[in-house]
Amino acid sequence: MADIHTGSFQPLFENQNYVALKNYLYNYLLRRRAIRSLLNTLNGGVFLDVGSGISPVASPDRNTVIYTDLSYLALHISKHIQRKGSYVTADVRELPFRSDAFSIVICSEVLEHVEQDGNALKEIARVIRPRGSLLLTFPHRHSYFSLDDRFVHHLRRYELPEITVLLDKAGLAPVDIQKVLGPLEKIITICSVIVFRCFNTPASGQRGHSFRPALLRYIAPIFRWLNVFLAFLVWLDAKIAPLRFASVILIRAEKRDLTS
Repeated sequence: MADIHTGSFQPLFENQNYVALKNYLYNYLLRRRAIRSLLNTLNGGVFLDVGSGISPVASPDRNTVIYTDLSYLALHISKHIQRKGSYVTADVRELPFRSDAFSIVICSEVLEHVEQDGNALKEIARVIRPRGSLLLTFPHRHSYFSLDDRFVHHLRRYELPEITVLLDKAGLAPVDIQKVLGPLEKIITICSVIVFRCFNTPASGQRGHSFRPALLRYIAPIFRWLNVFLAFLVWLDAKIAPLRFASVILIRAEKRDLTS
């Protein structure tokens, strides 16, 4: 996103391997499942998925969903894949929506890319109705910051008390905190980044290369089932690991109603 490093994401969005395989990743699947499970417990309405990129987490099938991202290319790819929903190119720090417009806003793996993360949360809170919900996921623990974070251009990871303070300043009160991913995910992701870089090492004067389409057709099913297996292992790990060791946390926060 913006100085939010959207330009740094463009080579990934333009990479055929990344686009073809990204939405099979076990960590994305588990994060999407956790958010959709929580969405099923909430009242409907109009949802906003902020910074959705090519991997939105809210389903447009049963709800009215607006997807936003700074990258037009990412939204174009996402719309081509889903063929439903509304898509708006927008900066999370200046959302082009009226105040109190949405019953639910989803902000999944976005804040860590934003320079002014506190300002972004305040802007998100502005467009949420009183007593509406923010579903927020974020990378947890400063000590986990490493190769994979740099690869996807994270500016930071968060400790839980930090996020709680930022939410409070934005007028949002946490009402539910869940583990999404545990320490095993961190280990696997680092290994995955190393492998991805090996397969996408650019030749001299080139930006990188992709598998040939015929080869990618064979690789994609194998990659998909491998990630189903990894998803089970990582889900089990997250169930067992204490909250303090979680690598990704999901928070549902409600907007305080200042009129009551």
